[in-house]
Amino acid sequence: MTKQLFNNRVAVLLTMHQKEKVIAPLLQQELGIQVIVPQNVNTDAFGTFTREIKRQYTQIATAKLKAEKALEITGETIAIASEGSFAPHPSFPYIYANREIIVFLDQKNDLEIIGEVFSTDTNFNHQVVNNLQAAEEFSSKVGFPEHALVIWFEKSNPENPQIIKGITTKEGLQESVNFALENSLDGKVHIETDMRALYNPTRMRNIKKATQDLLNKINSYCPQCSTPGFSIAEKIKGLPCEICHQPTFLSMTVIYQCRNCNFRKEKLYPEGKKFADPGLCNYCNP
Repeated sequence: MTKQLFNNRVAVLLTMHQKEKVIAPLLQQELGIQVIVPQNVNTDAFGTFTREIKRQYTQIATAKLKAEKALEITGETIAIASEGSFAPHPSFPYIYANREIIVFLDQKNDLEIIGEVFSTDTNFNHQVVNNLQAAEEFSSKVGFPEHALVIWFEKSNPENPQIIKGITTKEGLQESVNFALENSLDGKVHIETDMRALYNPTRMRNIKKATQDLLNKINSYCPQCSTPGFSIAEKIKGLPCEICHQPTFLSMTVIYQCRNCNFRKEKLYPEGKKFADPGLCNYCNP
């Protein structure tokens, strides 16, 4: 049934960062969709990780804007857009997490389906250094040179720092750090991981996982009206600890909902476990 809806149709993906490398093969294989990437579209206008352009809207809203822009400029009826974010894990704030969103819009069938992954598999990190050795030590911890780096420093105006992106070689790192140190107002250099997808293989893997989640949802049909995208709309926490039986932050129930007819279905113990590991209990392991 899914193939009948999407086979041999075209989907537009707005990206400057080669995300089509992981998104397109999955959509082609699973749905028969051909993915095209329009050229000369500046997706940085929606926001940059290096903060020159701040994202104005939420992650999902921004992805939807990208998808709608793709439809507008091409006249096609299917669009895909990806948007990532990085922040401390809500339950383990000393660990960074990567949330990747994939929005799928199909105007012909009036569908809006969102794939997502939330993963602690990320090298997202940053540090302030004042010498080359410290910068090189940082680089060794974050998967350089397979993962690129960014250097930024305040040259004259603190509101407009100078930024060097896409550093992928040891020589490039040395040159960038030395240049930054020589020109920095305060003798400090900010070094961070380059989180653009084409420079960050770990993030690219998470985008692939989010795409697979999207496909799983597209292939999930509402039991009542058969609309694709029957997926989890709400999670109810409180899975009891195996030892003390106190509620934990893990989900005990999830609620699936259809975006078309609003049919809802509850599923108890979504991970197949009736109790949580004590290591995840705030009482047993505060």
